[in-house]
Amino acid sequence: MSPQKQAEEAMVSTFDQAEPDDREEEENGKEHSGFSFRSFLWHGGSVYDAWFSCASNQVAQVLLTLPYSFSQLGMLSGIILQVFYGILGSWTAYLISILYVEYRSRKEKENVNFKNHVIQWFEVLDGLLGPYWKAAGLAFNCTFLLFGSVIQLIACASNIYYINDNLDKRTWTYIFGACCATTVFIPSFHNYRIWSFLGLGMTTYTAWYLTIAALVHGQDEGVKHSGPTELVLYFTGATNILYTFGGHAVTVEIMHAMWKPQKFKYIYLLATLYVFTLTIPSAVAVYWAFGDQLLTHSNAFALLPRSGWRDAGVVLMLIHQFITFGFACTPLYFVWEKVIGMHDTKSICLRALARLPVVIPIWFLAIIFPFFGPINSAVGALLVSFTVYIIPSLAHMLTFRSASARQNAAEKLPFFMPSWTAVYVVNAFIVVWVLVVGFGFGGWASMTNFIKQVDTFGLFAKCYQCPPRAPAPPRPAPAHH
Repeated sequence: MSPQKQAEEAMVSTFDQAEPDDREEEENGKEHSGFSFRSFLWHGGSVYDAWFSCASNQVAQVLLTLPYSFSQLGMLSGIILQVFYGILGSWTAYLISILYVEYRSRKEKENVNFKNHVIQWFEVLDGLLGPYWKAAGLAFNCTFLLFGSVIQLIACASNIYYINDNLDKRTWTYIFGACCATTVFIPSFHNYRIWSFLGLGMTTYTAWYLTIAALVHGQDEGVKHSGPTELVLYFTGATNILYTFGGHAVTVEIMHAMWKPQKFKYIYLLATLYVFTLTIPSAVAVYWAFGDQLLTHSNAFALLPRSGWRDAGVVLMLIHQFITFGFACTPLYFVWEKVIGMHDTKSICLRALARLPVVIPIWFLAIIFPFFGPINSAVGALLVSFTVYIIPSLAHMLTFRSASARQNAAEKLPFFMPSWTAVYVVNAFIVVWVLVVGFGFGGWASMTNFIKQVDTFGLFAKCYQCPPRAPAPPRPAPAHH
């Protein structure tokens, strides 16, 4: 038997022993006529669950802002950058999965038991590279997930306004902040099985609604497609796409929820390929129909005529944003539980109560910065660039810098990489590209655009990009007798 095959079998063996509670859940689900309704809805840990979680989490509200990005980039650049960043994102998600497996295999050789403990990205960095890397991973990851949750709240308010404009967007943010706070009751990513499945179905409906509705509507009279026109807009749009395919800040938590995490390696790539079928047709069709109008309408729903189909898309996206809020917030809940010593608590109600303080700053930030669209690019440039592109690439290079580390790696090179030199070349390219183009030019452009929004609408904007209300008709003059 080859050494690689022996290593893989050893990994399966140690991982099966490491999570006895998970294995029991899986086996219990097979008892009693081979089916448990509770397990079907609540306890997910298969490869399919991980795929649904990755695909569902990757494309949420950003689906509605991609046509806006196309108006900034132009059609050709928009399509090329989606494919480019999709591939880059899939590669760095693969690196994260390799580092997770390496960390866990090393710890299990030391007889560390992870029962009732969820491994997180900053712990992987700590175990492999030390406390400074842990601090960097914790800072970037938590800040990104915090603002990722903020973006979902902003998107909820932006979307519901197109169904019911009796309340302004800020008031809707208050309401949806309270609704999203109920995610504190979902213990871990094991318990997102049915939600991930439904979330992806909802996004799929919305993406194809946008595509078909835009084609049926046809091009507006005199429509112009002048992008790209300014460097600021070009790099703002590019960083929104970088943000779109940088949704793997929760990769480690999704892997840890799997019964066999070593099978995760190519799941994110397969999820990305499916996401392409949603993001590219919808962005192309909406931009083709409305062109430069999208520069002042960052939410694609704003330009499509109201109908039952559109309202259904809005409602489904609202539900999906609730799910994605939970995805982004759950790792923050874990961090907070570990800080206050509640992570091992088995009572769902006690853990929910302990998690509530995490939701409050998210709620507050969504009210301060309600800039749906521009905030995606700012988060992409300043946080996603490091969290899910630069840090994983550097961490992988440093973890396997010695010949002994490469020789004893728990996972060997992928079949499409001829040597470790090729891996290092790809990782170095990602670091330089994202640092210069994503963080450098993207940071300059997105912050310039973000500051422009603050100057135009102000902080705590009551109703960002809302159309002006028609003045009330004058009252008829009283009749003279």
